[in-house]
Amino acid sequence: MSGERAMCELEFGNGKAREPSVGGRWQASWYERLVQPCLVELLGSTLFIFIGCLSVIENGMDTGVLQPALAHGLALGLVIATLGNISGGHFNPAVSLAAMLIGGLNLVMLLPYWVSQLLGGLLGAALAKVVSPKERFWNASGAAFVTVQEQGQVAGALVAEIILTMLLALAVCMGAINEKTKGPLAPFSIGFAVTVGILAGGTVSGGCMNPARAFGPAVVAGHWDFHWIYWLGPLLGGLLVGLLIR
Repeated sequence: MSGERAMCELEFGNGKAREPSVGGRWQASWYERLVQPCLVELLGSTLFIFIGCLSVIENGMDTGVLQPALAHGLALGLVIATLGNISGGHFNPAVSLAAMLIGGLNLVMLLPYWVSQLLGGLLGAALAKVVSPKERFWNASGAAFVTVQEQGQVAGALVAEIILTMLLALAVCMGAINEKTKGPLAPFSIGFAVTVGILAGGTVSGGCMNPARAFGPAVVAGHWDFHWIYWLGPLLGGLLVGLLIR
């Protein structure tokens, strides 16, 4: 009887932690390295873009770009501070591009990150539409970027998006990735970069700096006018920062 009991304890354990098997370690490692970061990028992008879109939809006429600037910056800083240790806290395809170029992200993960961020942008914009009064939603064009109305504004908006995204990507790469310069205040610095970018460029380009932030509202509201600016500008900005630091 005692022998059978000993065999049972050996086989099923007696409540104490046991050394995981090789297969268990591999499965945990696979999930933590590949799946979990993408899920976090999806979640973080959803939260960030939901708050950002809602701040535009509910923005009062007397506050200008101040409310969206503060909401975007504070939301991004908060999400990075809480989730950044798992995925790096990109929540932006342009930032992921810069991070990959300087060695902060494996090339294999770049496309999965982009897909997760774009899906997060779509979910965030859709949730903002669900909780917003229909009249406010459409008055704000669903929080899609409508700053550029004519061809003459394109060059200025494109240059603004490149420069503003460079500032954001620099804050991420130097504050959170570079071993010599990174520090604990990186989430706040990155959030400030977004706030400053919207305050400075809100009336020029909208201060997007993030293709995922542009993509979600564009799909939900069906507004695609000059949408390419918010892909080309941020991605060029991220590319330039990546090449500069590399």
